[in-house]
Amino acid sequence: MKNTKVIVLILLISMLAVFAMGCGDDRPVINVYNWGDYIDSDVIKEFEDEFGIKVNYSMYETNEDMYIKLKQGGSSYDVVIPSDYMIERMINEDMLLKLDMNNIPNMEKVDEDLLYADYDPTNEYSVPYMWGTVGILYNTTMVDETVDSWDILWDEKYADQIIMLNSQRDSLAVALKRLGYSMNTRDVAQLEEARDILIDQKPLVYAYLGDQVKDTMIAGEAALAVVYSGDAVYMIRENPDLAYALPKEGFNLWYDSMVIPSSAKNKEGAEAFINFMTRPDIAAKNTDYIGYSSPIPEAIEMLPDDLKNSDVAYPDSDLIQNTEVFKDPADIVDVYDRIWTELNSH
Repeated sequence: MKNTKVIVLILLISMLAVFAMGCGDDRPVINVYNWGDYIDSDVIKEFEDEFGIKVNYSMYETNEDMYIKLKQGGSSYDVVIPSDYMIERMINEDMLLKLDMNNIPNMEKVDEDLLYADYDPTNEYSVPYMWGTVGILYNTTMVDETVDSWDILWDEKYADQIIMLNSQRDSLAVALKRLGYSMNTRDVAQLEEARDILIDQKPLVYAYLGDQVKDTMIAGEAALAVVYSGDAVYMIRENPDLAYALPKEGFNLWYDSMVIPSSAKNKEGAEAFINFMTRPDIAAKNTDYIGYSSPIPEAIEMLPDDLKNSDVAYPDSDLIQNTEVFKDPADIVDVYDRIWTELNSH
């Protein structure tokens, strides 16, 4: 009898071991592709716990990087968060699925002024995630003059103290606005003139950076940087010596929205995620973490006073009049790519 019990026990242990090895994570999965440092990881965990859906989360640095990866295929994403002009391009190229708004009832929480935008005029493909501006962040202990123009980024006094965005559209837009041109120009001569003044500026530039600009400016390693407003909010929180300015020549007003690529494997899960991220309490938590401007009025009311009343995150409406929203440059994208390559080669 003792031997029989031992044999039974061994068999039970073996069966449990095999069962444990076979019990992987069998939850449904969605693959989310987003900008770096652009979500509160606790929010992802809350979604997973509430819906029983696992989130595989990947990051990119530019709209162009994201676009190329999706265009090349080989990777399947269920939710992507591109900017306005890239959404326009992806719609035109049949790269996005229409959303079932019955699965996204929180869409009604979005500020109606942000719906039916030029990049998604039928409001069928995207749900606003964040919005903001592009301006100049500066260290007030290193810059003692008024910062109100893009010209300061060409001031030799700040050699090796200037950070530009490692982004084709954003950096060319700075140069175009400084020259008095539209950031959506299709004029090749104007684009080449913008390239030329950026080449002239390069000896003054500390670096062209992406997310790394945050640590650099917080540490006081540079005096001036072209940044997105939400990153400015974060950096000012970490270093009160920093301030943010919107240049008088005009600047970019941008919108990032959640979309579902046509190659998505779990559209229903993706729509559940989009709806969850648009829920006011979740949107407020996410906005408080990353510092960007929420498109959901109820969420804004839930924010801490320092963010809710921030003129960086929520500038006066009169300032927003001096802005442009990017349009898709698909008809001259080869020119943009050539100019960016020529700039980087210097």
